[in-house]
Amino acid sequence: MVRRRVVIHGHVQGVFFRDSTRRQAQRHDVSGWVANRADGAVEAVFEGEADAVERLVAFSREGPRGAQVESVEVTEEEPEGLSGFSVR
Repeated sequence: MVRRRVVIHGHVQGVFFRDSTRRQAQRHDVSGWVANRADGAVEAVFEGEADAVERLVAFSREGPRGAQVESVEVTEEEPEGLSGFSVR
């Protein structure tokens, strides 16, 4: 079990980034959350098996169609045992 916090910068709000991330997380059995930030970025926390979490991190670097990802910050954190995935 691993946990990653990602902050995605670029044109990432208003392009269904959060909902697309939620669908990917559910598909790969990853827990956590995703939210828009006031600075225009999207922030997410992914918890789960290492390979599944890495798939979500990779998705964050591309985003859904319409997104223009400029940079992604990835931070390793201690897992908290989250269950489910929410859009905040």
